[in-house]
Amino acid sequence: MRQVNIHDAKSQLSKLLEEVEGGARIVIARAGRPIAVLAPFQVATKKRRLGGLAGEAILRPDFDPLPADIAAAFEGD
Repeated sequence: MRQVNIHDAKSQLSKLLEEVEGGARIVIARAGRPIAVLAPFQVATKKRRLGGLAGEAILRPDFDPLPADIAAAFEGD
């Protein structure tokens, strides 16, 4: 990854964006210390389906219930 300081990033933004469109990632730094990354935007390719693993997990009869204090912590009581 290439690193540029803030001043150069402001004055060369169009050029940097062209590089990013080509797949480059550019680190923007202040006084040599990285503060941000300019990276290509990626659109989600596939939407997740709720309940996709329904029926995959089975609660066995010998499963011990949680102790009351831990169960209360999960329930927000």
